Amino acid sequence: METMIALQCSNVKKQFGTFAALKEVSLSVQQGECFGLLGPNGAGKSTLISMIYGSLSRTSGSIQVFNQDPQVQGRAVRAQLGVVTQENNLDSSMTVLENMQMFSRYVGVPKAERKKRITELLDFMLLSHKSSAVIESLSGGMKRRLVFVRALLHKPRLLILDEPTTGLDPAVRQLLWEKVAELKKSGVTIILTTHYMDEAERLCDRLVIMDEGTIRAHGTPRELILKNCLAYVAGVEKIEKTKLQNLAGITLIEDPHHLLLSANSLEALTNCFTEKQIKPIFIRPSNLEDVFLKITGREIADND
Repeated sequence: METMIALQCSNVKKQFGTFAALKEVSLSVQQGECFGLLGPNGAGKSTLISMIYGSLSRTSGSIQVFNQDPQVQGRAVRAQLGVVTQENNLDSSMTVLENMQMFSRYVGVPKAERKKRITELLDFMLLSHKSSAVIESLSGGMKRRLVFVRALLHKPRLLILDEPTTGLDPAVRQLLWEKVAELKKSGVTIILTTHYMDEAERLCDRLVIMDEGTIRAHGTPRELILKNCLAYVAGVEKIEKTKLQNLAGITLIEDPHHLLLSANSLEALTNCFTEKQIKPIFIRPSNLEDVFLKITGREIADND
């Protein structure tokens, strides 16, 4: 059975005067997958999301969301989209239930279905016990979960998660990861932007790394790691750089905090440290953060 394309972007370009925010970006997202948009500040992620949502027009190229153009059929496209924004934007003076009732009217949930839908989603996000609580009394993690409820009220086919777990504690992040996995399993297509490379590696089926308005790399997390990195990475103090030049089988990379050594075997790294009498700060398998650093030349903290 052929997989349906939920989102197709072809040669999309966005020009603000003389500044090219996007430079002929092309990508496709399959229905039911979680697709990541990663990149540092100014990469063009927010611009692309705004055009997918239909709130920003493109200069050239084409965008199709379930075979509809958001620039032409904006209302129809938005009816199929749910968005978890970086800010919660909840009415702090109202209760959880009042907020969700108000928003369900706004997105067109039929009156007869509102109570059942809100109850189901509060239960899904483990918030049933807070239905009568005033928003200002909720913790940051609860507010974030409630924004997920709000985004899902009208049963969107495509869910856009814009930095969904920024600032949350590990327990809430883990809960939201589990809920995202459940949503994907139910057939919801997800587009994720995140500062957390472990989050992207955990959730994304495929992803792109953008920089300066272009796609610099694309593939599954595992494919990108294998293509761009050696198997293991070790960190040492930068003052040791003079001892570690021109080592066979070892690549040196400078990040803002450490000197990184990468190699395809642990033996090569340990032999190097023994020979040079250097104690590593850490040794670990390569991950998506190493890919990001290599491709963009910038640390994760530089992200928008």
